Amino acid sequence: MTNEEFIMMAKLEVKKYTYDNVARNGTSLFHVYVVWQAKVLQNHKALLATDIEDDQHYYEATYNGDKKQLYLDVYNKQENKCIEVGN
Repeated sequence: MTNEEFIMMAKLEVKKYTYDNVARNGTSLFHVYVVWQAKVLQNHKALLATDIEDDQHYYEATYNGDKKQLYLDVYNKQENKCIEVGN
């Protein structure tokens, strides 16, 4: 599987999940974007997010090339904490 095929599949699965579980208030048009991705041997991994303002999830897609399986993990933002780093 190429990187492009993996990203297209991961974005599609995030979109399906989002339509079914997040986009309930009339939000039908949104974008899924890749925050980070990596490929090691035949395996792929990507972190994804949507541009829906109220979507507090981030998505981790993992493709197992040996088993030809895609896993989608959905995480909720628990906290946003600012840590001052001084000189």
